[in-house]
Amino acid sequence: MRVVIAEDMVLLREGLTRLLTDAGFNIVGGAGDLPDLLTLVDTTAPDVALIDIKMPPTHTDEGLQAATIIRKRHPGTAVLLLSSYLESRYASSLLESHPASSGYLLKERIYDPAVLADALKRVCAGECVIESHVRSVFMKLGIAESPDSSRRVLAVLAFLQA
Repeated sequence: MRVVIAEDMVLLREGLTRLLTDAGFNIVGGAGDLPDLLTLVDTTAPDVALIDIKMPPTHTDEGLQAATIIRKRHPGTAVLLLSSYLESRYASSLLESHPASSGYLLKERIYDPAVLADALKRVCAGECVIESHVRSVFMKLGIAESPDSSRRVLAVLAFLQA
């Protein structure tokens, strides 16, 4: 599987490259900002782009912008976003327009390289991958545990009503 990695922190980008290479992935390039990432994807046609959400120049939502552009230009390229913070609006934005072959992971939740490798394989297979602290999501939505109802169904209903 051909992978590009977009992460502005060189140490993290190189660490991801090493871990994924050791796991059998073909890393075809790395980028530290939005323009370099788009050029890299255009020239290498990867199977998947692993993208940090906040990158130069503004450190706001360049990764999300990149995901949208990549999905339009290269619909066969899967996108997996990484974030240091749970920001549901970013995940929602990505998944509203392109739920298949997309994912959103929190960096702090990736304790094992196998988790990241599995997520990359799953988005390449067309799945939608989201990894977060489920309890905190339910708490944000105001959905308490109850033996009389399914919190997951209630969460979907809350999303659909929003």
